Amino acid sequence: MTIHSTHPFPTGEDRVRRLRGRLGGAVSLWTTGTGADRAGLTVTSLMVAAGEPARLLGLIDPDSHLADALADASGDGDSAGDGARCVVQLLSWPDRGLADMFAGTAPAPGGVFRQAEFEQTPWGPRLASTTTWAGVRLESVTSLGWSDLLTCVVEELVVGEDREPLAHRRGRYHRAVADA
Repeated sequence: MTIHSTHPFPTGEDRVRRLRGRLGGAVSLWTTGTGADRAGLTVTSLMVAAGEPARLLGLIDPDSHLADALADASGDGDSAGDGARCVVQLLSWPDRGLADMFAGTAPAPGGVFRQAEFEQTPWGPRLASTTTWAGVRLESVTSLGWSDLLTCVVEELVVGEDREPLAHRRGRYHRAVADA
């Protein structure tokens, strides 16, 4: 072990990262694929654009397994095709450990999809306990800063009971306020 005089996690002048952390948001899980080709990623940088059809936008890590799986399903890494689909599901307070596993910050013995029950849908695996989810088709991928902006067309939408919603702000999970 080496001891350094500097802080191991400096807050420094990365003001953009600090701003993003202060915005916070709902914690979602994006999943795609079937069988051994399943992939998923925890995402908090997302937005819904109302319209006909509605669209869901998310910022993901271009080096993630999810990005690779969606690129494979679309046929190339530059544009989306008819085969690129995924499930976007909102997580609850009891899912915070699963959120860390899909984010790659906690171990997942046997793989992330063995840590909870998932049901296969035409858009990919859906967490069986989730009450709110969308089946989406990837419309476009745009490199934006250090992320990929996914623009997805909402093809299926289920809005269920909002029990113990999971939020993330400033590096920590919080219980979001649910509607009464």
